[in-house]
Amino acid sequence: MFPRLVNFVRTRQFAFRCIVIGVVLATLFVFCFGQLASIQLLNGKSTAEAATAGRTMKVPVGARRGKILDANGAVLSQSVERYTIIGDPEAAQSFQPIDCTPQTKDYCHQVDGKPVGVTGAAAVGRLLAPLLGMSSMEIGAKLSVGGHYAVLKRDVEPNVKRAIEKLNLGDVVQGQLSQNRVYANGTMMGALLGGVDDSGTGVAGLEQTENAELAGKDGYKVYQQGNGGVEIPGTLSQSVQARDGSDVSLTIDADVDWYVKKVLVDGKKKYNADWAIACVEDTRTHQIIALDDSDEIEAGSDQAKLNVSRAVSQTFEPGSIGKVFSMAGLMQSDLHQMSDKFRVPDHLDKNGQVFKDVLPHPVSNWTMAGILQESSNVGMVMASEKYTSAQRYDFLTKFGIGQPTGLGLPGESQGTLRGPETWDGRTRDTILFGQGYATNVLQLTNAIATVADDGVYQKPSIIKTVTDANGHETVPAKSNGRRVVDHKADAQLLDAMESSAEHYQQFSGVDGYRVAAKSGTAEVSGGDGKLSGIVSDWSGILPADNPRFVVTVVMGNPQGSLGGMTSGPLFKQIGEFLMQKYEVPNSTPRKGAIPVQW
Repeated sequence: MFPRLVNFVRTRQFAFRCIVIGVVLATLFVFCFGQLASIQLLNGKSTAEAATAGRTMKVPVGARRGKILDANGAVLSQSVERYTIIGDPEAAQSFQPIDCTPQTKDYCHQVDGKPVGVTGAAAVGRLLAPLLGMSSMEIGAKLSVGGHYAVLKRDVEPNVKRAIEKLNLGDVVQGQLSQNRVYANGTMMGALLGGVDDSGTGVAGLEQTENAELAGKDGYKVYQQGNGGVEIPGTLSQSVQARDGSDVSLTIDADVDWYVKKVLVDGKKKYNADWAIACVEDTRTHQIIALDDSDEIEAGSDQAKLNVSRAVSQTFEPGSIGKVFSMAGLMQSDLHQMSDKFRVPDHLDKNGQVFKDVLPHPVSNWTMAGILQESSNVGMVMASEKYTSAQRYDFLTKFGIGQPTGLGLPGESQGTLRGPETWDGRTRDTILFGQGYATNVLQLTNAIATVADDGVYQKPSIIKTVTDANGHETVPAKSNGRRVVDHKADAQLLDAMESSAEHYQQFSGVDGYRVAAKSGTAEVSGGDGKLSGIVSDWSGILPADNPRFVVTVVMGNPQGSLGGMTSGPLFKQIGEFLMQKYEVPNSTPRKGAIPVQW
């Protein structure tokens, strides 16, 4: 009887277990069925939308930054396609590599044909290391932080980016177009061209002033991604095309600017100067052909981004070149002609102020043209007795001195020209010969170009054309010119400047061509705060009989000091190059020059 009782108990226990298991299974079935019904019938739409959202990517499409070109189409600055490799640390930390099988071969992961062997950021590091030329530990460390953004490597070439795309890392790692900016000519126009920041935005020089034209506008596209991050065909839901930046062509001739740069660097060394700057302007168009300095700053470098071009920012007293503008005012105001006669001593005491010429000389019989040729400060003061302070100021401003050039270049100074109400008794007269105010090389060159252009002032230009991504070309509007001096007065001034240039023919003449020019030497404050520094400059028109170019050279503290013997020889070199490059016909012989003596 006892065995029967045991069997009965066992049978009851088995039945009970079966009932319990059945109830549990039934409960699970009911729960699962309920969840399925909920998902399919009640929350099906939201669940599908969530799944779609999880697969949907918004991918930026970068715009190409435009080029900066010279007047002849030579590339000065351009962007090359480069990528910044970006990782999502949180996605990397949960990354599970997929072993390669016939079923997963299109989106699996392996290193040298073998399974990755680890998971998470370490696995991503192993996959990327051979392509990025980095250690897997370094990559893993960058991905072992919080957040969704970590820069793994910059300036990656397109072929590397394409190889990374084949790793099937999906949204764990992406390549963002960064476009590395490269410059063609090293230190030529270094600070003038400036540079861009890490985002590709112009932050200095022409890269900054023309950024709105060069930058373009990024686009994007929205699509769903499958395994490995590849785009699922037919899922592109939104797309905005990138608008590439425009190409900006300068009026600068790179060949001329390269030569000017060389002359300045060599000249600075030869004359042991602190610095040298130069500007070349086409007198027919008032376009800037060359603008450079002796500073050796690489375009696009940190130094170029932190400094402005000395050729743009450097201000100085023009010295005796300023006599040109005073004489123009004297003639235009009907106070004198270039043939008027004067007896000029080497010093003059006026209202307690003593004015001296650079070199002692006996009382000399000079015409106005002779006063310019001999660069006599005393003669200028004598000739200007009836030339009012208002007239002196007015004609300087008409020539653009102390006024914005309109170029809008970073760091460009408009110089210093205070109103006549602030002048003391001495400044009122030193203004006549280029002291008591400061200008920059652009202003000075364009002022002399006014004389070369029959006395008509035009604003200079440095932008030739802007061409958008569709090839549409825009030419900046040319400003209306204004007459500063009439034809007769301007012709006399040009004649007198030619006599002035002949005074330095041995040092600054250009063989085969007539030159109209004026030299200047001004004392300026040195490091000790006293008038211990020298600025020497030379601005010349050539050919004088058929003006084509104005060239201005300025040097700081050169050995030799006098502008005609320091800056003048550099003008000579640049002038010879211009005449040869542009095949300018030789000048006709000079006839009927205004006498300089009587």
